Amino acid sequence: MQDEPKSPDERPRSRRHLLLRIDSWIDSTVWNLGFRLGEIWEEITIFSRRFRVRGWKRVGFELAGEAMTLGTAGFVLLLALAQPAFEETHEDWRNRGDFAVTFLDRYGNTIGHRGIIHEDSVPIDQLPDHLIKAVLATEDRRFFDHFGIDFFGLARAMSENAKAGGVVQGGSTLTQQLAKNLFLTNERSIERKIKEAFLSLWLEANLSKKEILSLYLDRAYMGAGTFGAAAAAQFYFGKNITEVNLAESAMLAGLFKAPAKYAPHVNLPAARARANEVLSNLVQSGLMTEGQVIGARRSPASVIDRADAKAPDFFLDWAFDEVQRLAAAGKIKEHSVIVRTTIDTGLQQAAEAAMESSLREYGESYKVKQGAMVMIENGGAVRAMVGGRDYGESQFNRATKALRQPGSSFKLYTYSAAMEHGYTPESTISDAPITWNGWSPQNYGRSYKGKVTLLSAMAQSLNTVPVRLAKDVLGTDVIVQTAKAFGIETPLRKDKTIPLGTSEVTVLDQATGYAVMPAGGMQSRRHGIEQVLGYGGDVLYDFNRDEPPARRVLSEKATSSMNRILTQIPVIGTARKAALDGGIVTGGKTGTSQSYRDAWFIGFTGNYTTAVWFGNDDFTSMNNMTGGSLPAMAFKTVMDYAHQGIELRAIPGIQNPLPTGDHKGSPVAKKKEGSEPTVLQALVRPRSLSAESTRLLKQIADSLKSAAPLSSAPARVAEATVPAATSETPARNPVATVKPASAELRR
Repeated sequence: MQDEPKSPDERPRSRRHLLLRIDSWIDSTVWNLGFRLGEIWEEITIFSRRFRVRGWKRVGFELAGEAMTLGTAGFVLLLALAQPAFEETHEDWRNRGDFAVTFLDRYGNTIGHRGIIHEDSVPIDQLPDHLIKAVLATEDRRFFDHFGIDFFGLARAMSENAKAGGVVQGGSTLTQQLAKNLFLTNERSIERKIKEAFLSLWLEANLSKKEILSLYLDRAYMGAGTFGAAAAAQFYFGKNITEVNLAESAMLAGLFKAPAKYAPHVNLPAARARANEVLSNLVQSGLMTEGQVIGARRSPASVIDRADAKAPDFFLDWAFDEVQRLAAAGKIKEHSVIVRTTIDTGLQQAAEAAMESSLREYGESYKVKQGAMVMIENGGAVRAMVGGRDYGESQFNRATKALRQPGSSFKLYTYSAAMEHGYTPESTISDAPITWNGWSPQNYGRSYKGKVTLLSAMAQSLNTVPVRLAKDVLGTDVIVQTAKAFGIETPLRKDKTIPLGTSEVTVLDQATGYAVMPAGGMQSRRHGIEQVLGYGGDVLYDFNRDEPPARRVLSEKATSSMNRILTQIPVIGTARKAALDGGIVTGGKTGTSQSYRDAWFIGFTGNYTTAVWFGNDDFTSMNNMTGGSLPAMAFKTVMDYAHQGIELRAIPGIQNPLPTGDHKGSPVAKKKEGSEPTVLQALVRPRSLSAESTRLLKQIADSLKSAAPLSSAPARVAEATVPAATSETPARNPVATVKPASAELRR
């Protein structure tokens, strides 16, 4: 008998029953799962109660738990801080010094050496025992006990400094000092100290104590342009490092702290006093007895009498980096080379004297301790570089590595871009309050001029005008592109404040950028190396041969317009103290950053471009110093010297009647009677060859070379190091008579 079909009312009822059964199953399953999880948790709780700590033990347990939590967070933080430090180790740091480079100035005179060949250095086992003990007793007594950072020594140093009320003892280990020498600079910053600490731990983990000590003795600066104890022993005592006695070892060990202050060829009494302290350290540390050092106390070390000729060490460091850059680019293959640089020792000494006299006379009143300067000849050759006040005190090159805000001196790139967009010096623009995305820049005097020409706005260093140009006409991208085209190599920010110079640059960058103006809008092609020669006489690299020609970065019309503006700033603008003697037309721009942390003047003539910066390493404010004060005065001092007795060139686009009268014949341009006295001592440039004499000697040299070709390797080196004579080629030695061309070729 067949089932009767279900009625329409029964079908929905069966579906409801099915859904109810599914819902019931889900409810029961979830409840059973929760019940079972509860049972499991109860079992875990009962099991965990066996390990519960009660009473006073619980305090320690809780502290340990918190310590583990904080320790984990601290470990993550330390890992983040360590990443920038460990990136420094990715380079081939062991072979950084595997170059032996002899540097010559532009005239072929030897001015210094850089680089270390590790195979030729003295093994640590062959060094005198008393030298090793003297270094460890003075620099790091717990060297063999710590792992890169000596916390006990740091605590002791802090205690001694607190008692003395000043810094009398350092807490850095020998490994930390090596980390700084290998990977970092002398820049005083928290970032550098953090990197130094992590790199010290890295060195200890990857090198033996013997390797660390050997590298330290090979790489440390020892004064007088020498690096490493072996080079210092040769320079000061004329001995191999293995032959120095206890008194000489003590004097060498005393140099690590302050090589410029205790250099024996400069201040022998101070060096001997420091050596006596080292001998006392040997006794106090228990490494030697008083009886063993008494002979060295009674017979202190004597040094070789050397002329007080300072090497351009900041420039040499930069040139050495350039050699390594050329090697990395594959342009030179050999590592033992002779490098003819662009440095002019006469101009270098003048730049150093101008910097030192500026800081000595005005440093205290302006509350400024450091400065830097770069001089570039028209054509891109770096003729002088001052990277700081004292290389022995700090080898950090403030001319090439310090990033500082250029202030209004950066306006060159904004106005140059505007000239390319069709503006002229006579174009008018509103100097009035302006707001850009909530930012409202103000002029220095917090006043406004209304309608002004671009020439007047630049000369008076008005701030609203370049901001208005950037906001309404150019945009920040165009300004950054212009600055990079001019030669700024430092990465620049593209924020709205860049027209006022808030993005940091280097002194070398600014000198490079401004050198475009006397070059007629062409790249300045800054360089410090003219040629790289092998010891066999082969020319491995030649700047004019191996580098691309300069390309145009600013049109002739825009360059002419900018030069018309810039040459008015020393006349009617903020740089009147930079105007040169003898009626030499000068262009340039001042710059002052916020809170007077940086003061700049970058100026040029048809012959040279010079950038000057003053400030403090710790970024503290100066005492109201502006770019138109001490920077402009230092610029004038060195540029007056540089233009004595040379053939003057005109600035492109300027109707520039060259000075007549006794400027070329007189070493110092005369001041008008009753005028304001010079603020810095005038520098007198030694008499040099006239342009006509130089051309004649060059013709004679060319005739001799064509008549008697040189064949020997040493002669080929000498020939390669003789520069092409120019109208500005002074005597080979600024204080000596000029050698005949034939004698020069024989060298």
